[in-house]
Amino acid sequence: MKRLDGKHVVITGAAGGIGSLVAERLAERGAHVIGIDRIGCPKCHDSILADLSSEAGLAEISATLAGMHVDLLVNIAGMQYFGPFEDQPLDNLWRGYAVNLVAPAALIRAVLPQMQQRGDGQVVNIGSMLGAVKYPFFASYSSAKAGLQGLSEGLRREIGAGGIAVTYIAPRAARTAFNSPAVMRFMELNKMKTDEPEFVADRIVAAILERRKEVFIGFQERLFMRLNALVPRLIDMGISPQAAKARHLFQ
Repeated sequence: MKRLDGKHVVITGAAGGIGSLVAERLAERGAHVIGIDRIGCPKCHDSILADLSSEAGLAEISATLAGMHVDLLVNIAGMQYFGPFEDQPLDNLWRGYAVNLVAPAALIRAVLPQMQQRGDGQVVNIGSMLGAVKYPFFASYSSAKAGLQGLSEGLRREIGAGGIAVTYIAPRAARTAFNSPAVMRFMELNKMKTDEPEFVADRIVAAILERRKEVFIGFQERLFMRLNALVPRLIDMGISPQAAKARHLFQ
């Protein structure tokens, strides 16, 4: 099994259900893991408290990372809104895009110059299958994750075939506190599959070690993703009954 001895790994959202498991697994493989979150990260060697939802917070953590040695940046931190789009508060909308899309872009920008100077490094962005198949009542979250996939793809093409890898991983829903009871109820009503967090963490770590370009988790979800790209109207019809069930939850 590939080792990461001596590698300095930075993980955002490292105190969360998936982030803490990824941190633990990478540390077991010899990496020195630095966690970024709003609270301390017990599974990491070091923790940095940061606010990824504000311009000032992003500027501060970007300056910190630019002054550190970073071999691997893993953007896991996320924020999800589930509900009617017109009911989403403006500050929540702003913070959602900041955490899900702007923060990864800002942190990549901070560490990329040193990786380019060394000719080695890896950036890992954790997206969502909801970014590939955009779901009603997840409009802002879906669009932010779609943007994160676009950022990953565009950056990969910009960097070219050098020593820097850009990995995008899109899990489906996992059974963690990230998903609210309302989200879990929606998935239960629609018989949507969820994964154990340990399974998702293992897939993320495997993709990191293999320096994969893109990983989409879930056979059925990958099928929907391909159909959505080819015949989106078919997916519109398939999702319509699910949207009706979701709408009932908010009435």
